[in-house]
Amino acid sequence: MTSRLALTAACLLAGSAAFAQLPPAPPHGPMPPPHGAIAFQAGMVATGRVQQWLINPNGEADGLLLSDGTQVAFPPHLSAAMMQMLRPGDTAQVSGWRAPSVPVVRAQTIGANGRSVTDQPPMPGMAPPPLRDPGTLVAMSAGGRIERLLYTDRGDVHGVVLADKTIVRFPPHIGAMYGAQLQPGAQLHARGWGTRGAQGTALEATSLGPTADTVREVFGGAGVPWGPRGAGPMPPAAPMMMPPPPAPAS
Repeated sequence: MTSRLALTAACLLAGSAAFAQLPPAPPHGPMPPPHGAIAFQAGMVATGRVQQWLINPNGEADGLLLSDGTQVAFPPHLSAAMMQMLRPGDTAQVSGWRAPSVPVVRAQTIGANGRSVTDQPPMPGMAPPPLRDPGTLVAMSAGGRIERLLYTDRGDVHGVVLADKTIVRFPPHIGAMYGAQLQPGAQLHARGWGTRGAQGTALEATSLGPTADTVREVFGGAGVPWGPRGAGPMPPAAPMMMPPPPAPAS
């Protein structure tokens, strides 16, 4: 059971990381807006004091939370460069894209302390960065008051920041299903898989509830959102893809 949960969590993390990925840029020009993002405003600049790193469950920074509530998203392969350039308390200048009425800037360039980091397309033939070994994720739980909702750049809820700054992530369809209960000030308890580090704590939730005694699995197909106004049964879990058996020895 534990190994199956670990494999499920690893698949979810690989999928959730894709939400922050920026589209490839042409070699000598500005990055195009996200695919299909007709409503996005290009070149919008956000400036503010960095309040907190937004850490994904793999332990990588893939965003910033500014003091005015603006959320800045960038791909996790920029995590190391960003952490070398700035830290919470610094003032950052951000350019990129933003949809109307969505508090998320999808960053192309972030500047701070006289330096800047720009997302660049991979060089031709460059291999993608290796995925984190699922064995490095640990089973975790977290609970407390919801301080802030986290959004995708299209305005879908895909996580929360708790009062102790722990980040709980989940796919947008889970955010939509639990929307009535995921409100700032509400209590939330989560169990799942993630990491703890110097820059923060984050986990991908496999179970959610208002208290530790009422958490229910969100990917098992049997749980329903808590409360009298729950959204009904959860959709069945997708079948797990098993590797093909090894070829017989010759």
